[in-house]
Amino acid sequence: MPKEQSSVRERQRTDLREPRRYKVTIYNDDFTTMEFVVRVLMQVFFKSQSEAEQLMMLVHRTQKAVVGIYSYDIAVSKVLKATRMAREEGFPLRLTYEPE
Repeated sequence: MPKEQSSVRERQRTDLREPRRYKVTIYNDDFTTMEFVVRVLMQVFFKSQSEAEQLMMLVHRTQKAVVGIYSYDIAVSKVLKATRMAREEGFPLRLTYEPE
């Protein structure tokens, strides 16, 4: 017996979009040391020493700065890692992520 062939074709979706990106912001506080912020920027966000120092000074002067733009999973992971590092050192450093 021959197999039946369907005359219905499934429509494939072709409206692919880039995944949403999230900006990670670091905030100034009166307790976290500048040295620790530089270390977080280098170890978690892979900034160079000079870039980390410039960002740290920007945070110090303007109260906050965007330190990177990532996919959702990476943004969440970096915020959690940096926050964990800060808590282990006893610092209240705050970071957030939000859609770009």
